[in-house]
Amino acid sequence: MGQAKVKHGEEEIRFQCEPFPLYPGETLKEKPQPLAVVNANQALRLRAVRDFEDDKKTFRTAGDEWLFKGPGTYQPRIEETVAEKVSSIIIKDNEALKMRARFECIDVNGVKRVAGEQWLVRSSGAYLPDVNEEVLGTVTAVVLTPTTALHLVATSTFTDIFGKKRRAGEEWLVTMRDTDVYITDVYEQVKGVVKITTLNNRQFCVVVDPISKDGKPRFGSRELRKGEMSFFLYPGERLESGIQDVYVLAEEESLLLRARSAVTFGDKAKHPGDRWMIYGPCDFIPPVEVEVMERRHAIPLDENEGIYVRDITTGKIRAHIGSSYMLKPTEELWAKVLPVEVDMLLRREASRDKNDKMVDAHDRDPTHVVSYRVPHGAAVQVYDYEKRKSRVVFGPDLVLLQPDEHFTTLNMSGGVPKQSNAIQAIALFLGPDFMTDQITVETADHARLSLKLSYNWHFSVNSKDQEAAQRIFSTPDFVGDLAKALSARVRGVVAQTSFDQFHKHSVDIIQESVFGRNPKTGEINDQLVFTSNNLHVTNIDIQSVEPVDQRTRDSLQKSVQLAIEITTKSQEATAKQEAERLDQEARGRLERQKLADEAEAERSRKALLELQAQSAAVESTGQATAEARALAEASKIEGEAAVRQASLQAESATIAAASDLDEQKKRQGMEIDHKTKVSELEIKRTRDLAEIETAKFADVISAIGPDTIKAIAQAGPEMQAKLLSGLGLKSLMITDGNSPINLFQTAQGLVGPQ
Repeated sequence: MGQAKVKHGEEEIRFQCEPFPLYPGETLKEKPQPLAVVNANQALRLRAVRDFEDDKKTFRTAGDEWLFKGPGTYQPRIEETVAEKVSSIIIKDNEALKMRARFECIDVNGVKRVAGEQWLVRSSGAYLPDVNEEVLGTVTAVVLTPTTALHLVATSTFTDIFGKKRRAGEEWLVTMRDTDVYITDVYEQVKGVVKITTLNNRQFCVVVDPISKDGKPRFGSRELRKGEMSFFLYPGERLESGIQDVYVLAEEESLLLRARSAVTFGDKAKHPGDRWMIYGPCDFIPPVEVEVMERRHAIPLDENEGIYVRDITTGKIRAHIGSSYMLKPTEELWAKVLPVEVDMLLRREASRDKNDKMVDAHDRDPTHVVSYRVPHGAAVQVYDYEKRKSRVVFGPDLVLLQPDEHFTTLNMSGGVPKQSNAIQAIALFLGPDFMTDQITVETADHARLSLKLSYNWHFSVNSKDQEAAQRIFSTPDFVGDLAKALSARVRGVVAQTSFDQFHKHSVDIIQESVFGRNPKTGEINDQLVFTSNNLHVTNIDIQSVEPVDQRTRDSLQKSVQLAIEITTKSQEATAKQEAERLDQEARGRLERQKLADEAEAERSRKALLELQAQSAAVESTGQATAEARALAEASKIEGEAAVRQASLQAESATIAAASDLDEQKKRQGMEIDHKTKVSELEIKRTRDLAEIETAKFADVISAIGPDTIKAIAQAGPEMQAKLLSGLGLKSLMITDGNSPINLFQTAQGLVGPQ
């Protein structure tokens, strides 16, 4: 009875009360603590640790969480615990708070949220998240300008802030006409910022797949927009060929147009695929039904220039030469392709040298008429594949090829000795000219010789006779054929001739072998004619003859050396005889000249002696007179110099004495001044020191005072008197051994008589 009952495991929170004792079994879990004060815009997140019913009759289940919002003082309960302290989040202008529901709940606006749902809190100010809400972050608004728009895409089906339902994947733009600033919703994703497209009054553009007024795309459609205007390209829209300038056509310009679909252009109806042209001067903006294929210019052409034109409806190709030309709607430029070797030959300068100079290193325009300047004394063959005819053009002239015409290319032999296909050419030179070849022949006595021959040739042709002119091109390699024919003739004749005979009469033998003899006159003909191509050989020259065999070459060399030696000795003898004759004549002329020179020298020596005698007489007389005058003048000069020297010495001594006297005076005056100033300084110094000592002594005396001085003076005797009186002595005398005192009579009168 009266025994306290212990509730094991229970806890109790006690607030303000009278002091109390702890009963047996009770323990103090924590020291007294102040109650938690929750400020405004703050809250405590509470969690129930057991089932209970709070003061507001709300039943709490273990694990439930709720907020205790300030301002207020929180009184803890044993059934709940403080999970954390929550502070409000400040939402600034143009910002929003991105929230997510942890559990099913109702937000601050009374909207029911399911677990995992996200939304934005857009109201500015302090926002205290509920226990069932999770803050994901802050979303900053995008500021829109008149020249920018926001490209958005919906990640899920929802209703946007403007009340429009958006489906997942739908894309749209938000511009300044909708709002100045825009905060992206949780189900929106920003794909980018779209710049405004601006057209001036000289620009236009074509928008592909435009968006209609109801916001739906018109796939496959095209829309023409002309300046001046500004617009944004909505998602799915794109510009065809970008922003284009208005076509401004000059007088010599035009546009080739083609209809994409049926359209009425001007007063005429155009069907799809129709082609027509519009000519300048004018401005032109093509409708969406019309395609601009190309811009054409009038092609300026000189009288020797042209272009190849093909009609696309008939396929016929023609050449227009000599005047400016504007292509028609059904015409186009045609490129004439030439063989590579012909193209290279057209760039080279036509000459007789196979190393021709490059005239034009630029690529040829294949649409221009091929032209070739035939040089003087040359001919060019042109073959027309359509008519299957050829024509020959003689220079100087200009060849302009028609579409089906091509040059005949000549592949001729060249070099020494001649080699096939060494030279390629278009123009065939008619001569007169020469060619050089080297052949090997063998004589009747089997001596092998190498001959270097030069032939003069030319073509004999009438430029007005085309049939005769065709013959010169009948032999493609006339050089090789000519060299082979002439070398065969020479070999045949030399094979029947001995080496000695050929060595003596080589010119006649070779000319006879080439030209032959006239059977009537017996003389060598003056030319050789090839009737197949009218080629005439008019002369042959032997440039060199060299044996091929070494023995023949050595024998020929010895004979040549012997002939040279004989000729040399003959010339030496003749030259020696002529030199001796010239030497004798020169010696005779030299002796005669020597005698004449000696006579002239004697006459000159005689005249010299006479002049020397006269000069000696004049010299002796003049020397005596000059010496006398010189002595007198010297004596006079010496006297004047002595007088001048004496006066200068006297003046110098006077100046030196005056200078020494002046120097001594100044030195003595300076010494006197120095000593005077030193004495004055010493006197002043002594006086100043005396005054300083006097002032010092006076200051010391005045500082010590007369009473102190008096006390100092009396201190010694008084101290001695006091010392003696303390010792009981009446008198005292102190001395040392150096000054003995006679004390024999000292005590007289002090001691009484016995």
